[in-house]
Amino acid sequence: MAHMSSFFSLLLFLHFLVPFQCHVASSSSSSAKYHHNRNHSSACSLFEGSWVRDEEYPMPLYEYSRCPIIDPEFNCQMYGRPDSAYLTYRWKPLSCDLPRFNGIEFLMKMEGKTVMFVGDSLGRNQWQSLICMLSSAAPNARTQFLSGDPLSTFKFLDYGMSISFYRAPYLVDVDVFQGKRILRLEEVGRNGDAWKSADVLSFNTGHWWTHQGSLQGWDYVNLRGKYYQDMDRLAALEIGMKTWANWVDNNIDRSRTKVFFQAISPTHYNPNEWNTRKTTTLMPTKNCYGETAPIRDTSSYPGPYPEQMRIVDMVIREMKNPAYLMDTTFLSALRKDGHPSIYSGELSPQQRANPDHSADCSHWCLPGLPDTWNELLYTALFY
Repeated sequence: MAHMSSFFSLLLFLHFLVPFQCHVASSSSSSAKYHHNRNHSSACSLFEGSWVRDEEYPMPLYEYSRCPIIDPEFNCQMYGRPDSAYLTYRWKPLSCDLPRFNGIEFLMKMEGKTVMFVGDSLGRNQWQSLICMLSSAAPNARTQFLSGDPLSTFKFLDYGMSISFYRAPYLVDVDVFQGKRILRLEEVGRNGDAWKSADVLSFNTGHWWTHQGSLQGWDYVNLRGKYYQDMDRLAALEIGMKTWANWVDNNIDRSRTKVFFQAISPTHYNPNEWNTRKTTTLMPTKNCYGETAPIRDTSSYPGPYPEQMRIVDMVIREMKNPAYLMDTTFLSALRKDGHPSIYSGELSPQQRANPDHSADCSHWCLPGLPDTWNELLYTALFY
């Protein structure tokens, strides 16, 4: 009888399955300039500026060998990256200096509270960075690490303070029906129950919406009671973002909880986006492999502005109580040198020997760029 019930459930599911339709929007079709966010005062545009080397400012803020929380895929120095100049740059806003990160101040001001990063592996990248920055500032503090899925938490016991990561690549719900993963664009689901308790929430999404093939995180999309095998990815992102925004507006007590949204993290798989020199020779590689310095000319960076950021910016502006948009897309786009490339514990020797196909130009080395994201978060929280 249970078998027959399962059969009829599957028939009902297929009855509502909308015919296949696929359109994956590409950000490369846009040549629009990067824009900058309005979440800062006129006295200091935090997200406009350039990368500088400053011998007086200690960089990096921690050593990889003293932070065991770093995932192998982010731990570039441990896995053989030969250069280190990428660790010496700091972000210099146009009209001010960022306050120096003070880990003890962070821990004391957040005593008894919870910071939670919610999103995909870029959020995990930033979460681990902040743990390393605080651990370096308080090396003798008692800590506890609770690893799980979707929730992992690192606690600084002496301060009663915890930093969590909640894995939710789409922010909206993905559940399983008849063995198929269903992306429900109009539901946050029970995931949100864990988010309500945080004092600081930092959300991110973006990369998973474009994945296809074996990397795609769903089998069907559910929208307004119908099931789609595929749909325009930007349209899906917009619907999902609006679902998230409505949930935040209706469920988060903003008098207690500060809400941030981390901007789309750029990738560096196309050297033509930053190499403007006329040349008749072939590029040595097809991605970020071998890049050791940031892009210098901030006025003419030729890479496209991610179409996903237009949606993120629009949805956040329309919120009843807008999240603080950490508009780090542009400053991150300048850091073609900051990716793990082939220096990842996840790669085999054969993969390392073939950077054109194996280099990771999406995530970021730790120590590295996510430390700056956290310096900006620190500034937004306390200054």
